[in-house]
Amino acid sequence: MKKGVVLFLLLVISFIELIQVHGQPQVPCYFIFGDSLADDGNNNLLPTLAKANYEPYGVDFPEGPTGRFCNGRTIVDILAEMMGFDDYIQPFATANGTEILKGVNYASGGAGILNETGQTSGARICMDEQLNNHQVTVSSIVSMLGSSQSATEYLNKCFYSVGMGDNDYINNYFQPDYYTSSLLYTPEQFAKVLIEKFSQQIETLYNYGARKIALFGVGMLGCTPNAISVYGTNGSTCVEFMNYESSFFNVELKSLVDSLNTEKPDATFIYVDAVKLAEDIMAAAFNVTTVGCCEVEELTGLCIPFETPCQNRSEYAFWDSFHPSEAANVISAIGAYSVIFPSEFYTRDKSLVLSFNHGSVMAV
Repeated sequence: MKKGVVLFLLLVISFIELIQVHGQPQVPCYFIFGDSLADDGNNNLLPTLAKANYEPYGVDFPEGPTGRFCNGRTIVDILAEMMGFDDYIQPFATANGTEILKGVNYASGGAGILNETGQTSGARICMDEQLNNHQVTVSSIVSMLGSSQSATEYLNKCFYSVGMGDNDYINNYFQPDYYTSSLLYTPEQFAKVLIEKFSQQIETLYNYGARKIALFGVGMLGCTPNAISVYGTNGSTCVEFMNYESSFFNVELKSLVDSLNTEKPDATFIYVDAVKLAEDIMAAAFNVTTVGCCEVEELTGLCIPFETPCQNRSEYAFWDSFHPSEAANVISAIGAYSVIFPSEFYTRDKSLVLSFNHGSVMAV
């Protein structure tokens, strides 16, 4: 393993330990909306190919396979740790009782902004349905706290993250054999279609009391092992047309975030640049970036059940053909946290932050 990667991972692990809040979390609750990058078990009982509740998933997670599409923790698990939560946010599928007061994870593998996205893999909980599930949670919190006003005041203090859009490209726009979107719209037009729908969904979330919302952009979709395997790179590092065509979504999302912050001064909307997070992972110089750590099914790109994965997992940027390894998620979580909670991030240990930002530990 490259010395630079070892030093870098030691740095980020130390940084998480340093930045973690001891005692009360930074926020009382954390609500998560998203896809398989954040799913922690909501797809387990659904009739779908998009599920990860079997070995070798969870090989490095204390509870084993839980439905997380990773060998260990997802980015939202690590963000929860960094915010000071003493346990991971429970999936809507199993969350009950007073534990919902700490937040709920609604994310679902295969889900998208558009309701039809991901339907070729089977059932999934699209963004509209995730919002419906959140309405159920809000109603329960109203009952627990005794009034709508008390619930609203409580929910106003929570943190919300939304990571949607990747599947609207991977499992919609880039699948012309199954979806008509790429025939009907140019990349610029499709991005506008997505953002128009997404803006309505974020408005709904705001109306349910959300006042601090992080909106994750679309990542470098052309750099996944699946994309490279299917399309090849023609001499480039990644599949450039996928990164280019999906980049219009991020342009529109940035504009939406700016508009929301202007129109709703009582709330804070944060754009998290997923391309920058991917670049941070690439800068970490993982030894293996074009294939996942586990052997995958050709049809789904997910791990073959019960096959033994690679042993040197910290050297792999990807766990399967689509999803980052835990080591990569740690890097992304630090990058996201620095944007979402900049005052906390930059007041902990400036020398450590400086090393992270300037990549001084990247040298081999």
